[in-house]
Amino acid sequence: MRVHVVSDVHGNGRDLATAGDGADALVCLGDLVLFLDYADHSRGIFPDLFGTENAHKLVELRTARRFEEARALGRRLWGDIEREGGGRMAVIEEAVRRQYAELFAAFPEPTYATYGNVDLPHLWPEYAAPGTTVLDGERVEIGGRVFGFVGGGLTTPMRTPYEISDEEYAAKVEAVGEVDVLCTHIPPDVPELCYDVVARRFERGSAALLDAIRRTRPRYALFGHVHQPLVRRVRVGATECVNVGHFNATGAPYVLEW
Repeated sequence: MRVHVVSDVHGNGRDLATAGDGADALVCLGDLVLFLDYADHSRGIFPDLFGTENAHKLVELRTARRFEEARALGRRLWGDIEREGGGRMAVIEEAVRRQYAELFAAFPEPTYATYGNVDLPHLWPEYAAPGTTVLDGERVEIGGRVFGFVGGGLTTPMRTPYEISDEEYAAKVEAVGEVDVLCTHIPPDVPELCYDVVARRFERGSAALLDAIRRTRPRYALFGHVHQPLVRRVRVGATECVNVGHFNATGAPYVLEW
């Protein structure tokens, strides 16, 4: 059995179209949407609306952890759009819909997917074809192994669209229970897995996820979210914890075989 796993697609529909080649199934761990490309400030919803110069300013502020100033810049720019008669969420949803139409059409059959922190879950039912199974706090059997899926991220100063409380996230982890492969968007709360060496900051990992790994001992814990982690693999007890990679940048899936 061969399963390909991707995360943090962020608009890379070209490579997503071939990500399942040679595999029995594709697993996607979320973040399909490209709001702003930190490597190329000309790409994404934000620069399409506000220009590359403003995108560069926003990245500078966020990288320096000057989140209040970043939010003030956003409020000013969105205020200009609202004064012209556009609603913020309506404008964002229209742009996200264009991306989702392309990206969901690129999924092979079968695909098993969960949400990332920048996704808009309420739109997924409109675009997921019958061959795409969306799971969040749920389990499914693939090739004789049980996969559990937990989507979304925890609350942060970034205030991305699908952030939830620690308690809500922990409840979804608990609902999944014992599995062979635990699939999440964010990593367990292990410092080496949570630190992004390019952004020079810790992303939020889940303590509840780490506790579940220690208790239930899945063979693998697979995740993304941290684009340039200090380390990509850590063993926690019997579990191999693996960051499957920043698909937007690499265009290459992680391969799981048994």
